[in-house]
Amino acid sequence: MAGQGPPPDMTEASRSFAGAERADPADPGIDRLREIDGDGTAWWALDISDARALIAAVDDGTRSVEWASALLAAVRIADADQNALHALGPLGARWRMVGQPVTACWPSEGWGDLAELVAAAAAGRPASRRISTSLFDDATITVSGNPARPDMLIVSLGGRVADHRSFWLVRASEQRYRSLIHHLPWALLQVDATAMAPIFEALRCRGVTDIGAFLAAEPEVALRSRDIVRVTDANLKALQVLGVESADRVIGSVDFVFSASPETAKRVIKAHFDGARSYTEVMKLRTFDGRLRDVALTVTYPTPPERLDVSMLSLDDITDRLRTDVQYRQLQADYSRAARISMLGELATSIAHEVNQPLAAIVTNAETSLRWLARDEPNLAKAMQLTGRIAESARHASDIVKRVRAMAAPRAAEREALELNIVVFEALAFVRHELETRAIDLSMRLGSSLPRVLGDRVQLQQVIVNLILNAVQAVGTKGRIELCTAPDPHDGVAFTVHDSGPGIAPEYLDRIFQSFFTTKDEGVGIGLAICQSIITAHGGTIGAANHPDGGARFRFVLPVAERAP
Repeated sequence: MAGQGPPPDMTEASRSFAGAERADPADPGIDRLREIDGDGTAWWALDISDARALIAAVDDGTRSVEWASALLAAVRIADADQNALHALGPLGARWRMVGQPVTACWPSEGWGDLAELVAAAAAGRPASRRISTSLFDDATITVSGNPARPDMLIVSLGGRVADHRSFWLVRASEQRYRSLIHHLPWALLQVDATAMAPIFEALRCRGVTDIGAFLAAEPEVALRSRDIVRVTDANLKALQVLGVESADRVIGSVDFVFSASPETAKRVIKAHFDGARSYTEVMKLRTFDGRLRDVALTVTYPTPPERLDVSMLSLDDITDRLRTDVQYRQLQADYSRAARISMLGELATSIAHEVNQPLAAIVTNAETSLRWLARDEPNLAKAMQLTGRIAESARHASDIVKRVRAMAAPRAAEREALELNIVVFEALAFVRHELETRAIDLSMRLGSSLPRVLGDRVQLQQVIVNLILNAVQAVGTKGRIELCTAPDPHDGVAFTVHDSGPGIAPEYLDRIFQSFFTTKDEGVGIGLAICQSIITAHGGTIGAANHPDGGARFRFVLPVAERAP
């Protein structure tokens, strides 16, 4: 830049720099022009001769981020004072800054503001505004022209210094940060959402407080937001998740993130509007190579004094994990059904007895009815009474078959509010014959006015039947079993089975609920393991212990319906 004549006049703190010499790397008196009063004001001289075409070609209403970066890349630094050198200059002499494009020295988050001011000053309009960047906090930047040098502009910046390090030290620190982010094993997108600030401000001025309802009524606002919020960087893991090789494919509108889950975008906007620090949900993501993936999206919103142009989006691909969870739940369901079928096999004699009772009644009542009808004077009233008994016995038999089929059939779990006492009575229908044939003394102490529990009726029946059968097998003949339901001190409902058997060997207490552990000669060892998995899935707990009065005690606790998962 040497040899282009004297610099423009610059005045600061009543000190005139008119007619000073241009920067020359070999000039031993180079610092005499740059020493200032130390009030934090920094000065630059900018050469805009190569940027005239860009300034003239673009109207105010169509200026973009790309326009700002292209304009400042064409503007050259002609001179700078000591404060400017410290804030934005590279390490070393002034000559390493002079002649460089503005984009090499000015923080990128301030390019838009500076480009607008340069364009205004070049057109002879007042050019001043307050800005905040990574280096300057609430500073005032002014750009002015010099009629004698139309291709030269003077930039002054005054205000609080947000970071006393130079731009180059900050850039080195940020580069280390970016390198770390770039190689993290989590998919991260850096997003600039500053364009949402004026939208939010306008909505608040209109009195909007529930932006969720507003977006539901005016979905085009969410669509526009997805277009103006921009992805500015992506790390290697994010490129892998999105199915691209270069970050150039993803830098731009953030719309692609929400194309398969548009409602997620509304919830992300709502969290931002409401001032949340972060937001997380599982959503569908359409990758650039056409795959539809399940991802856990986490958005971290910046708050002052952090850089407001940096929001972080984390994309955790959980597709395989969810598929594994589905397979695990299916295996668990099959496992549970196998246990129910095994239990029904043990109850085959009881079930046959339960069904035979109404069938025998049907036969007896039918034969008696035929005899009344075969008389010379048929007794129709008696025949009608017997026919009603036949229908009642048939319904009883049908109910027994339905209970057995419900216990054996493959089915999805269905959660509903249940009265635990009723579930206990339903479970007893499966084991009543076992209790009667073994002359077991059954006593029940069922709590009154118990809160309901949220659960699957068949699964809870399965647990109770299993526990009672274990007690039956433990006490043998003419033993005693006590059932109890009662409120639990920790906002739950408890069910307890206490038998008069020999109890549980101490060495087995810690293993009693393990899969395939059994002390029975013909046992499989899945009944109690299934009981534990069912109760755990219901948000409850189950345990076993030896009772102080003898025998074993099994107890489970379920949360009440309004607290259950």
